[in-house]
Amino acid sequence: MVRTGLQRWLTEGPACAGLGDSPRYGLVAHPATIDTAGRHVLEIAGSSAPGLPTRLFAPEHGLWGREQDMESVGEVVDPWTGIPVISLYGEDASSLRPSAETLEGLDAVVVDLQDIGSRYYTFIYTMAYVMEAAAPTGLPVVVLDRPNPIGGMRVEGPVLEPGWESFVGRYPLPVRHGMTAGELARWFNDTQDIGCDLRVVEMTGWERSMEFERTGLPWVPPSPNMPAVRTARVYPGGCLIEGTRLSEGRGTTLPFELVGSPTLDARSLAGRLREREAPGVAFRATAFRPMFQKHTGETCHGVHVIVTDDATFQPFETYLAILAVARESAGDDFAWRTEAYEFEVDRLAIDLLCGTDWIRAGLESGVEVRELTQRWQPGLDRFRREREAFLLYR
Repeated sequence: MVRTGLQRWLTEGPACAGLGDSPRYGLVAHPATIDTAGRHVLEIAGSSAPGLPTRLFAPEHGLWGREQDMESVGEVVDPWTGIPVISLYGEDASSLRPSAETLEGLDAVVVDLQDIGSRYYTFIYTMAYVMEAAAPTGLPVVVLDRPNPIGGMRVEGPVLEPGWESFVGRYPLPVRHGMTAGELARWFNDTQDIGCDLRVVEMTGWERSMEFERTGLPWVPPSPNMPAVRTARVYPGGCLIEGTRLSEGRGTTLPFELVGSPTLDARSLAGRLREREAPGVAFRATAFRPMFQKHTGETCHGVHVIVTDDATFQPFETYLAILAVARESAGDDFAWRTEAYEFEVDRLAIDLLCGTDWIRAGLESGVEVRELTQRWQPGLDRFRREREAFLLYR
């Protein structure tokens, strides 16, 4: 069984991070901050070697995962422990970074957030903002490492380009980065010149090729629409649907696996996608009715994306193909999302997600997805070489 950084922190104590006994520490946590028995850290920290945290910090979706995407998180007192909870996802972009006042009196800030291996997922940037806020005073930041649930071998998609930074992509990462949170923290600290006192508590027993199901760890949704590991597997592509007026299946039991709208022809869409013979995936023509978010209460027609072989499935390229075919099929009924997206009001969500605007322009011009893939390959190869120095596991 894999032992996470949290498991080591609870059993070995603060010494595993080079800290003294009984530190006054702040904890950045969410629903998936659990031990191997599924117990949340706040259930057991009081009787563990480090003791309870002094202060809690809540990222997007909150400490308990109640808030939906882009719903602000309030500052409350945790009812289990009576510890104040500081929001790191409020009403505006300034709320994403902890203030100097919220870090006062602490001996360290401990971060334990389950990432899912995609550049868009915001928890890694919450971690980075904490690192930046702690750096000027030398306050140690301890990252308790966890598995990348979609593996640590493969990378995919375009590397984010300068000028397209946002809360769904702050740094030049590819869409699928193949790194753990601890490895990313090391990469952020060095390549982005953060320079904080970073201490990563490494896992034991995890290997880069390991599927999450082999870790022996329970899966807890780190956010409301990440119910299963299979959701994480499609997310590097499925999140692109957020940049359109199509439903990405929020408000159903299969978020990011379902794609559709009231005006699409499901059988035609599925048939045209099958003709492309994308590896490791099957497309089922379907209909669904979202109970919230886009097209609430309306019947949507589209496809169910079913991963048949994770070893060959290419989520980003697959969902680009879905966008290309859906755009051709729907004609004027297809549209990009224009509303504010993760505190950004002047740039299209699809461009923020792609980390550039030339992919959208290519789709609008009818450029083949394989041609787009070739264009981002050199940057992906450079990243693959660069990340080697920051990897912690074989």
